[in-house]
Amino acid sequence: MIPGTHFRVVLVTAPDVKVAGDIARGLVERKLAACVNIVPGATSIYRWEGKVQEDAEVVLVIKTRAGLLDELAQFIRERHPAKVPEIIALPITEGSAAYLEWLGASTKFTGVEGAQPPL
Repeated sequence: MIPGTHFRVVLVTAPDVKVAGDIARGLVERKLAACVNIVPGATSIYRWEGKVQEDAEVVLVIKTRAGLLDELAQFIRERHPAKVPEIIALPITEGSAAYLEWLGASTKFTGVEGAQPPL
Protein backbone atom coordinates (compact mmCIF):
# COMPACT_ATOMS: atom_id res chain seq x y z
CA MET A 1 0.00 0.00 0.00
CA ILE A 2 1.21 3.51 -0.85
CA PRO A 3 -0.17 6.99 -0.18
CA GLY A 4 -2.89 7.99 -2.64
CA THR A 5 -3.33 11.61 -1.65
CA HIS A 6 -3.58 12.82 -5.25
CA PHE A 7 -6.66 10.72 -5.93
CA ARG A 8 -10.32 10.83 -4.93
CA VAL A 9 -13.40 8.64 -4.80
CA VAL A 10 -16.47 10.64 -5.79
CA LEU A 11 -19.98 9.52 -4.86
CA VAL A 12 -22.91 10.59 -7.01
CA THR A 13 -26.50 9.39 -7.02
CA ALA A 14 -28.58 9.25 -10.19
CA PRO A 15 -32.29 8.60 -10.72
CA ASP A 16 -31.78 5.55 -12.97
CA VAL A 17 -29.27 3.33 -14.72
CA LYS A 18 -29.51 5.24 -18.03
CA VAL A 19 -28.54 8.59 -16.48
CA ALA A 20 -25.83 6.87 -14.43
CA GLY A 21 -24.46 5.08 -17.49
CA ASP A 22 -24.42 8.22 -19.61
CA ILE A 23 -22.53 10.14 -16.91
CA ALA A 24 -20.12 7.25 -16.25
CA ARG A 25 -19.29 6.65 -19.90
CA GLY A 26 -18.76 10.37 -20.53
CA LEU A 27 -16.41 10.72 -17.55
CA VAL A 28 -14.29 7.75 -18.60
CA GLU A 29 -14.25 8.73 -22.30
CA ARG A 30 -13.01 12.23 -21.38
CA LYS A 31 -10.42 10.78 -18.94
CA LEU A 32 -12.06 12.65 -16.07
CA ALA A 33 -12.36 9.28 -14.30
CA ALA A 34 -10.42 6.05 -14.56
CA CYS A 35 -13.37 3.92 -13.52
CA VAL A 36 -16.99 4.35 -12.48
CA ASN A 37 -18.91 1.62 -10.67
CA ILE A 38 -22.67 1.79 -11.16
CA VAL A 39 -24.50 0.32 -8.18
CA PRO A 40 -28.26 0.00 -8.72
CA GLY A 41 -30.81 -0.67 -6.03
CA ALA A 42 -30.11 2.15 -3.58
CA THR A 43 -32.93 3.76 -1.64
CA SER A 44 -32.35 7.35 -0.57
CA ILE A 45 -34.32 8.99 2.22
CA TYR A 46 -33.65 12.71 2.45
CA ARG A 47 -35.17 16.07 3.25
CA TRP A 48 -35.93 18.28 0.24
CA GLU A 49 -37.94 21.47 0.16
CA GLY A 50 -39.22 20.88 3.70
CA LYS A 51 -40.44 17.32 3.14
CA VAL A 52 -38.95 13.89 3.76
CA GLN A 53 -38.56 12.13 0.41
CA GLU A 54 -37.81 8.51 -0.49
CA ASP A 55 -36.54 7.51 -3.93
CA ALA A 56 -34.94 4.56 -5.68
CA GLU A 57 -31.55 5.65 -6.99
CA VAL A 58 -28.35 4.39 -8.53
CA VAL A 59 -24.99 5.13 -6.89
CA LEU A 60 -21.93 6.00 -8.97
CA VAL A 61 -18.54 5.34 -7.35
CA ILE A 62 -16.04 7.38 -9.38
CA LYS A 63 -12.23 7.12 -9.12
CA THR A 64 -10.33 10.21 -10.29
CA ARG A 65 -7.47 12.64 -9.70
CA ALA A 66 -7.92 15.42 -7.14
CA GLY A 67 -7.01 18.01 -9.79
CA LEU A 68 -9.95 16.94 -11.98
CA LEU A 69 -12.68 17.49 -9.37
CA ASP A 70 -13.90 20.87 -10.66
CA GLU A 71 -14.12 19.69 -14.28
CA LEU A 72 -15.70 16.39 -13.21
CA ALA A 73 -18.33 18.15 -11.08
CA GLN A 74 -19.16 20.57 -13.91
CA PHE A 75 -19.58 17.66 -16.33
CA ILE A 76 -21.96 15.93 -13.90
CA ARG A 77 -24.01 19.10 -13.18
CA GLU A 78 -24.48 19.69 -16.94
CA ARG A 79 -25.90 16.18 -17.46
CA HIS A 80 -27.70 15.39 -14.22
CA PRO A 81 -31.46 16.01 -14.06
CA ALA A 82 -31.46 17.00 -10.37
CA LYS A 83 -31.45 20.66 -9.38
CA VAL A 84 -28.78 19.85 -6.77
CA PRO A 85 -27.01 16.59 -7.65
CA GLU A 86 -25.09 14.78 -4.94
CA ILE A 87 -21.36 15.12 -5.65
CA ILE A 88 -19.17 14.14 -2.68
CA ALA A 89 -15.40 13.66 -2.99
CA LEU A 90 -13.48 11.54 -0.49
CA PRO A 91 -9.68 11.35 -0.36
CA ILE A 92 -7.95 8.08 -1.12
CA THR A 93 -5.40 7.96 1.66
CA GLU A 94 -3.77 4.68 0.61
CA GLY A 95 -4.07 2.12 -2.14
CA SER A 96 -2.22 -0.61 -3.96
CA ALA A 97 0.67 0.78 -5.98
CA ALA A 98 -0.44 -0.95 -9.17
CA TYR A 99 -4.02 0.30 -8.88
CA LEU A 100 -3.04 3.90 -8.15
CA GLU A 101 -0.55 3.83 -11.02
CA TRP A 102 -3.34 2.62 -13.34
CA LEU A 103 -5.71 5.28 -11.96
CA GLY A 104 -3.17 7.99 -12.73
CA ALA A 105 -2.40 6.64 -16.20
CA SER A 106 -6.12 6.40 -17.05
CA THR A 107 -7.00 10.01 -16.24
CA LYS A 108 -5.96 13.39 -17.59
CA PHE A 109 -2.84 14.78 -15.93
CA THR A 110 -3.53 18.29 -14.70
CA GLY A 111 -0.13 19.06 -13.25
CA VAL A 112 -1.62 20.34 -10.01
CA GLU A 113 -1.55 17.13 -7.98
CA GLY A 114 2.20 17.04 -7.54
CA ALA A 115 2.28 13.54 -9.01
CA GLN A 116 4.26 12.62 -12.05
CA PRO A 117 2.37 12.41 -15.37
CA PRO A 118 1.63 8.93 -16.71
CA LEU A 119 4.38 7.32 -18.78
